[in-house]
Amino acid sequence: MAESYKIRHFLVLSILHEFYINFHSYSNKKYYFCDTGNHMSKLDHLKKHLKQGNVYRRADLEQWTTSVDRHLAALVKEGTLKKMSPGVYYFPKQSAFGATPPEEETLVRSFLKDDRFLVTSPNAYNSLGVGTTQLYNQSTVYNHKRHGEFKLGNRKFDFQLKHHFPEKLTKEFLMVDLVNNLDKLAEDPEEVLKNVSHKVASMDHNKLQHSVNLYASNKAKKIFEPLLR
Repeated sequence: MAESYKIRHFLVLSILHEFYINFHSYSNKKYYFCDTGNHMSKLDHLKKHLKQGNVYRRADLEQWTTSVDRHLAALVKEGTLKKMSPGVYYFPKQSAFGATPPEEETLVRSFLKDDRFLVTSPNAYNSLGVGTTQLYNQSTVYNHKRHGEFKLGNRKFDFQLKHHFPEKLTKEFLMVDLVNNLDKLAEDPEEVLKNVSHKVASMDHNKLQHSVNLYASNKAKKIFEPLLR
């Protein structure tokens, strides 16, 4: 009888032990699935606030999630966001040719956190008809905050601090800007200046003089002075 009691007691303990292990394992799995579902719902909530073509800083996303780094990693991994530079991401637009990067002004505005800038390029000089034909793989950004060359996404930008620049490009500003940067061009400076003198003759002198007064370097002002008499 004593032996039979011991066997029954052992069996009961074994069954209880197995039940405890299975219950504990099930509880952990249930918690895990709930946690994963919760994580995914928060990620989906964040994605609803993102718009194609927009650029986002890490700090911008903190208003929609308390797990910024984890969610950023997930969004980059799945391809929703692409990393542009440290702490800066963009949501590419989808076109018939695939994903497209954001527009230059969107990139620059997010990088500077400022609307006061002007994006241009030496390529714009080619529209003046003064003999410049070279193409340059870089844009210039006149602004009040940053100076130096920066790569945003796959594009290079030359940020230059300037006290004065127009809100938008005009042919008068481009002419002044060209003469300001004459020594940086690939073309022969003397040949370009000859073409500039001919072109100035057909331009509105009042508008050009205004741009010279506001934006020309001292050296450029001396070049324009005899041309605007």
